[in-house]
Amino acid sequence: MKKSQKTYRCKVCRQPTAIYLREHRLALCKDDYIAWFERQVARTIRQFKMFGPRDRILVGVSGGKDSLTVWLVLNRLGYQADGVFLDLGIPDFSELSYLKGRDFAAIHGLKFQRLFLKDLIGLVLPDLEKKTRKVCSLCGSIKRALFNKLAKEMGYQVVVTGHNLDDEASSLLSNVINWSLKYLARKYPVLPEGAGFVRKAKPLCRSSVREIRLYAELNDIDFLADPCPFSENATRLTYAEEMDRLEEVFPGTKRRFYLEYLRKAYPIFHRDVDHFMERPLVTCSRCQEPAVNDPCLICRLRAEAGLS
Repeated sequence: MKKSQKTYRCKVCRQPTAIYLREHRLALCKDDYIAWFERQVARTIRQFKMFGPRDRILVGVSGGKDSLTVWLVLNRLGYQADGVFLDLGIPDFSELSYLKGRDFAAIHGLKFQRLFLKDLIGLVLPDLEKKTRKVCSLCGSIKRALFNKLAKEMGYQVVVTGHNLDDEASSLLSNVINWSLKYLARKYPVLPEGAGFVRKAKPLCRSSVREIRLYAELNDIDFLADPCPFSENATRLTYAEEMDRLEEVFPGTKRRFYLEYLRKAYPIFHRDVDHFMERPLVTCSRCQEPAVNDPCLICRLRAEAGLS
């Protein structure tokens, strides 16, 4: 016999509800949950001084719940946030992802554009898989570089991504276990502009996967739930699973781990950020973009594809 769902009373309006946030010990009805979630994101933006009302924001849209949720919330909060979808050329998956973003933009009257990795670097993600086993890491580096370049070219001051609390906690666990000091020294939910970079921000860094999924479902956001086919063997999934196990036994573990790092440890690591960086950034001699090596990753890939 199926166990019936427990009913609570909304803390705000006292109406019966099935929504209960265990780590917050908080019950909310649909409307009050949506308002609460949006206040949480607004608080995060203020706390970390991510951007202001006059900043033009470019949201990296994947078609998943995280990017569509942060895009919707930013616009509801009154920010000028447009979306861009980078088509990675993954058969079927890229098209499905694009359609989710396109339809969402049409429903909410938002500005949205599609760019093709093939046009930008002469390769698609399946081509990159043949070059390296670390395709997820390489893909992330490519997207960061391209979003930064595109934002500057199109006049945006900030690039926003949908990274959530679960992402940040599992990434932090990986960096601590491997003592990746250069990442620990820069692991902050907003990275300032300068030296050829626009500002980068993660407004959902304090919001869990469950909270985001619930917000998306309550707002009837039609998102792509399928994971990227190239992420199946990604090492980050192992760290995410370990954090999930801890969270199940000790509710609030992810939040404490990440937020206490930001409060107590990040200032110590960041104080010596230049010392921890393995090498100083340079300017790519071909495209004039900031990079770790000269030529930069994008220009190397373009050269290998015969585009430059």
